[in-house]
Amino acid sequence: GLQTCLVAILSRWFTSAAGSFVKVPFFGAISYLTMAVSPFCVVFAVLWAIYRQFPYAWIAQDILGIALIVTVIQIVRVPNLKVGSVLLSCAFLYDIFWVFVSKSLFHESVMIAVARGDNTDEDGVPMLLKIPRMFDPWGGYSIIGFGDILLPGLVVAFAMRYDWAGKKSLRCGYFLWSASAYGTGLLITYVALNLMDGHGQPALLYIVPFTLGTLMSLGWKRGELRNLWFKGEPERVCTHQGYLQMAKPPPAAAAHDDEDSSS
Repeated sequence: GLQTCLVAILSRWFTSAAGSFVKVPFFGAISYLTMAVSPFCVVFAVLWAIYRQFPYAWIAQDILGIALIVTVIQIVRVPNLKVGSVLLSCAFLYDIFWVFVSKSLFHESVMIAVARGDNTDEDGVPMLLKIPRMFDPWGGYSIIGFGDILLPGLVVAFAMRYDWAGKKSLRCGYFLWSASAYGTGLLITYVALNLMDGHGQPALLYIVPFTLGTLMSLGWKRGELRNLWFKGEPERVCTHQGYLQMAKPPPAAAAHDDEDSSS
């Protein structure tokens, strides 16, 4: 993930290195830029694994996590809003079950334990982003799982691609509104977290209604909900249709030509 993001960023300045490739056994053709970045990424990940118990290790953990999320969103694409709605709806129910219902079945919230990487026998890999809480005398962290960012992020990325395909402005498109709705849902999640005395909250419980509700409401208001739901791309007017109509002679002229030919 970190390697993919660094190569994408650095390729804007080092175009020759990004466009030059060398064949490596078992890996195929790899750009010189990828080969130059790979050692740094490996060392970065190894150093985090060694010093992950240190107080500031959360910075490296968040960098690796964000890079992984961005890479997955770049590779996996939601084709239309219908698929995105089914995906988020299933994740919505899944998140609620494993945060709330599993607590009564297993005496612990399984989702929170898995996200933290808790395990009694071995050191788990944390699948979350965490930031230290300000003014917390116990040194606690605010955490959010990868799924709470990645799954809604796929729908927000779909909105961005839809805007690009339709050449929509930021205000008239869907990306800005869906991203703002996601941020609002996330903010309400942390408000609920504080109101519940720090008990874990399923973030998708608040994020999914805001994100999907905003996209569907805007699509219905603008008359584009059908395109968003089924096609996943805006209507495109054929530019050649006007030229064909101009080239076709009017009916009166066609009748006049027929009379001249008969005479």
